[in-house]
Amino acid sequence: MKLLITTQAVDRQDSNLGFFHRWIEEFASHCEQVTVICLREGDHALPANVRVVSLGKEVGTSRLVRIYRFFRYIYRYKNDYDAVFVHMNPEYVLLGGFLWRRWGKKIGLWYAHRSRTHKLAQAVIAVDRVLTVSESSFPIHTPKLKALGHGIDTELFRPQLRQESTQTRIVTTGRVAESKHLLEMLQTLDVLHARGEKFTFTIVGVATAPAEEQYAARLVKEIARRPYQEKVRLLGAVPHDRLPEVLHTQDLFFNFGGTGNMDKAGLEALACGIPVLATNSAFQEMLAPYGLFVPTLSGDAIADTVESFLRRADHPAITATLRNKIVTEHSLTSLIPKILTELR
Repeated sequence: MKLLITTQAVDRQDSNLGFFHRWIEEFASHCEQVTVICLREGDHALPANVRVVSLGKEVGTSRLVRIYRFFRYIYRYKNDYDAVFVHMNPEYVLLGGFLWRRWGKKIGLWYAHRSRTHKLAQAVIAVDRVLTVSESSFPIHTPKLKALGHGIDTELFRPQLRQESTQTRIVTTGRVAESKHLLEMLQTLDVLHARGEKFTFTIVGVATAPAEEQYAARLVKEIARRPYQEKVRLLGAVPHDRLPEVLHTQDLFFNFGGTGNMDKAGLEALACGIPVLATNSAFQEMLAPYGLFVPTLSGDAIADTVESFLRRADHPAITATLRNKIVTEHSLTSLIPKILTELR
C-alpha cells in the first residue's frame, strides 16, 4: 500500500507530538511508500520510503500559504498514495476530502478526544472510516467507527530496575491543563503531607494554549504556598523518546484526567511497569481490580487509596499483569496493521 498521512508535527523532540515519529516509522515498515504532510516539520530520521513535506508553520507561513501548499502537495503526489490517514485534524478532511473521494482514495480519520465540533461532524460524513482508541474516546455515534486501542511503543516504554527510595516518588506527564486536574493532585498531596507521608511529585509537560498558560501560572502559585514545595518539581517539556528515563525513577503515576478518554500518558507509564492511580473513568475497568481507581477527586479518598496500595505486597505481580495488558491491547506494532486493514 501507498499511504498519505496528514498530521500536526513531525518532530521527535516535541514533548506532546513526538510519539508520532514512531507511528510513521511503523507505517513505513508495512507500506511501499509513505508521504507525510505536516503543519510543522522538526527533527526526524525516517526510513527511505518516507517523504515529509511541510505546510511551513516552522518558518511562519500564513494560513493562506499553508492552504495553498496543502492542495499543491495532495495533487502533486496523488499517484503516490492509495489511501489517506488523517491524524487528529478533521480540518484536513474538510479541505481535501472532495478531491480524495473523486480520485478514489479511501479516507480514515484518527480521532481520540471527547470534544465534539461542527468540523468533526462534517468530517465524519466525508470519511470512509473513523478510527479511535475506544468507543468512549469518540463523541459522535457512527457506524463508521472502529475502536482499535492506543499505539504505545512498548519497546521504548518498558520496565527497568529502579533504585529504592524512602519516599514515594509520584509523577504525572502530559499537558499542563485544567482537564488534567493538577490542582486536585496538590490537594491529595496536602492530605498525604498532613498524615506524615514522605513523597516527591514530578510534573512533566507544558501549557500549549493561552488558557493553559493561565492555569500553569496558577499552578506555580499554588505550589509556592505548600509547606512541601521543595518536594515538587516542574520538569517542563521532555522529548518523547526520553520520557522513559523519567518514568524509570518514579513509583506511582497520577492520572486525574476528566475527559473520559483513556490517556496515552497513563498507558505509557503502565508499559514501563509504573502503577497508575486514576480517577479517569476510562481506566476503571483496567485498574479497579488492583485498587488503583478512585471514582472521585476527593483528596482524602485518593490519599486513602494511595496508602492502601502502598501497603500491598504484590506490586510486582500487578505491574507485570498491567504491562502485559498494554502490550496485548495497546501496542503500536499491533495497532498499525489494524489501521491499514481498515484503509484497504
